[in-house]
Amino acid sequence: MVTGNIFHCRKHSWPPQEYVSRSTLHQLASVATELLAHEGWLELSRYLSDHGKFADMICLDFDSAAPPEHAWRRRLNSHANILKEFSVTFTEAIKMVRLGIRLWSYVREEASQGRKAPIDPFTRETCKPSASQGVPLGGMGSGSISRGFRGEFRHWQIIPGTCDVSPIMANQFSIFISREGGNKKYASVLAPGQHEGLGKSGDQGITSWGWNLNGQHSTYHALFPRAWTIYDGEPDPELKVSCRQISPFIPHNYRDSSLPTAVFVYTLVNTGKERAKVSLLFTWANSIGGISHLSGDHVNEPFIGEDGVSGVLLHHKQLTAKENPPVTFAIAACETQNVSVTVLPSFGLSEGSRITAKAMWDKMVQDGQFDRENFNAGPSMPSSLGDTLCAAVSASAWVEPHGKCTVAFALAWSSPKRRYTKYYGTSERAALNIVHDALTNYKQWEEEIEKWQSQILRDDRLPEWYKFTLFNELYFLVAGGTVWIGHRTPTSERQSKGKQFEAEAMRNAHGLEVPGSAGS
Repeated sequence: MVTGNIFHCRKHSWPPQEYVSRSTLHQLASVATELLAHEGWLELSRYLSDHGKFADMICLDFDSAAPPEHAWRRRLNSHANILKEFSVTFTEAIKMVRLGIRLWSYVREEASQGRKAPIDPFTRETCKPSASQGVPLGGMGSGSISRGFRGEFRHWQIIPGTCDVSPIMANQFSIFISREGGNKKYASVLAPGQHEGLGKSGDQGITSWGWNLNGQHSTYHALFPRAWTIYDGEPDPELKVSCRQISPFIPHNYRDSSLPTAVFVYTLVNTGKERAKVSLLFTWANSIGGISHLSGDHVNEPFIGEDGVSGVLLHHKQLTAKENPPVTFAIAACETQNVSVTVLPSFGLSEGSRITAKAMWDKMVQDGQFDRENFNAGPSMPSSLGDTLCAAVSASAWVEPHGKCTVAFALAWSSPKRRYTKYYGTSERAALNIVHDALTNYKQWEEEIEKWQSQILRDDRLPEWYKFTLFNELYFLVAGGTVWIGHRTPTSERQSKGKQFEAEAMRNAHGLEVPGSAGS
């Protein structure tokens, strides 16, 4: 995740003059609060106009929306470097002949059982590895999905022992903006359009979306387990957008650190003089990576949960159901007094779909939301072989001039035989409960993460590069293929079996009859 040349890019990514001390921000905020209380909105608006950049940063800073000073950074219009492949000399190859024969036998044995060997040096990957990964999603041992610094979801490791590095380009965040009066409108996917996944077979439909983001003024900041993407005036020059990605990787909190979920908190700051209606869109394909979305028989289902959490469940049926249980995704947003959440439970990427990707996009451009009746749609018809089933969640809000609004989305997935099932059970609908808890608990997670990291980040004795490298290299505990298996039996039953095992061991060792043991 960290390469030797990243430090050369820092001075071009986030200018030092953009940083303002927290004490300065608090002083400015105190003045703004006093003006609002005693002088009213007119004086406050004048004050905000005089302190434009600082006022906008006040809005970003107070809920951790501003990026940290110490982080790995990339411009969104940067191109990932293709990693160099190594080769071995003839002498080295001779020395490794025995190892090569053993690996060859192992790869063939796994293939005969219908499995892909996790280590296969004899097969060249179709997608060349590149330095494009950002902070991965999810906790430890629950499967993971990585996210590139340009916004694409890739490197799928939902099923233990399998990994597909190709991005699923239908999985995106998008934004739709209309200014009061209707003179200004903007619509764009929040990712640059120069992706290797665009134009490939199976992606028909999303090429009709607005891939209008250049990425020149947008920056990605990574400090594991969080990441920030700042869209500074893209696509609307008068709207500053911060996306904060949070995964539950928390020291000493093993319950939440095992959860397969991530939260995306968008902070919208209107720097213009007109009200802006902003709609954020989260689209997701019913897929576990690769071409699994084409296998058919997948079902989507809308839901309305507690505490304003609403979204769509995506039930994914795997071809090898005997070995791999089904996977259920949940995408959701949190409805508040100012934020309205609507869903489109299903749309397709081909022209034969009942609702195409283009029709979905056109609906958002025109209305900025979906129909509320979609929540009553119930489960969709199972997808056909060769078709891709997708879902969308929209969250809309009005943002006042020099005002701020926060919109929170979350992604979760559930598959049995993981540690989190100890708390959420093995039901396919566990993803609904996980995504709800993520949206209601993420602020507490951030407090614990900041408390953990602040001791290192504030230590002036440590060089800057060391601080963020120390945390970012922990990504491997999530994205390195780790599996955290949960207990299948209740606690009381485990304790009873443990005592019986201990008693049996003592009898075998000493020839003693132990009181309370089986058979005593």
